[in-house]
Amino acid sequence: MTDDMMARIGAAVQQGRDGRPVLTALWDEIGPAGDPLHRCSLAHYLADLQDDAEAELLWDERALAAVAELTDARAQQYHAALQVRAFLPSLHLNLADVHHRLEHPERAREHLAAARAAAHHLPDDGYGEMIRGGISNLEARLLR
Repeated sequence: MTDDMMARIGAAVQQGRDGRPVLTALWDEIGPAGDPLHRCSLAHYLADLQDDAEAELLWDERALAAVAELTDARAQQYHAALQVRAFLPSLHLNLADVHHRLEHPERAREHLAAARAAAHHLPDDGYGEMIRGGISNLEARLLR
């Protein structure tokens, strides 16, 4: 199935920081009750483009909230191999990292524990290794 919105999100992400206004306009178009795959993907990318940690936290929280409404069936309409539970390690890792930078150690540890607990759902590929490595790196930083 072709997903025009995911294609538009991907094109804006390819533009990097220059795509931020396009991504924000797409967020307005999708709306807070829009397709959870679109909201999760878009919020996840927008979080990475923020210059301010508080703004990044807001987008990371929106991504996690959207994934709670996402089903495997919907995700697999976009890509047959997607499983929602495999989104969780990355989303929680991002939240743990931003809470760490905002000096919220308890919230950082909570999200890091959630990322670690969900890490077994990651694929055994480069993406999975990157997220597992991020979890390990943040664990080491939190122990300092």
